[in-house]
Amino acid sequence: MFHREGQKIILLTFFLVVVAVVLADFYVLTDWIRITVQILSILILVSILQFFRNPKRISNKNFNEIHAPVDGKVVVIERVMETEYFKEERLQISIFMSPVNVHVTRYPASGVIKYSKYHPGKYLVAWHPKSSEENERTTVVIRTPKFGDILYRQIAGAMARRIVNYAEEGESVQQGEESGFIKFGSRVDVFLPLNALVAVKLNQKVKGAITCLASLNTYDEEG
Repeated sequence: MFHREGQKIILLTFFLVVVAVVLADFYVLTDWIRITVQILSILILVSILQFFRNPKRISNKNFNEIHAPVDGKVVVIERVMETEYFKEERLQISIFMSPVNVHVTRYPASGVIKYSKYHPGKYLVAWHPKSSEENERTTVVIRTPKFGDILYRQIAGAMARRIVNYAEEGESVQQGEESGFIKFGSRVDVFLPLNALVAVKLNQKVKGAITCLASLNTYDEEG
């Protein structure tokens, strides 16, 4: 199953690959050059297909958990000052996606969209410290039943040139549903309350809609 955001690119790539394979077969007389061109063309098509794959994910919805919005590797877990929406300290968990990861973005929690904004910007490498503030990005805030407002930010990387964001203010969303797509290498930051209990470690690989990033501090909730 492939994501709808990749349909045009997949069709165009498939057409170009067929043309390249056929032309090489008819006009390239040297065997090793013809075979190399054909193999490289097919490998490019396979790479495009794997990038836009969209595996079905069934999220075990839980109001007391924040799930990973994307597949990738945890590269940041720290307290930071969030300056766009909260304007106060928050717990930031960042996930880096390489080109081989699934690039579908999913809602990390159920709730109502309170804020959704696109920011044009630079294309620094996704792991750059300033990429969260200077790169092309979208910011989405979900008002959740248990965590209050949480924020996640899609960030374009050096290769990514288009962020797709489906979140609309006032919309009710469900944990694990598709919320967008980022084309090629990129990153997603999640900003949580300081009392959230982190459930992942640095460099841990996570799966969107499946891996729990953080849970609710039930002691504080009961107190």
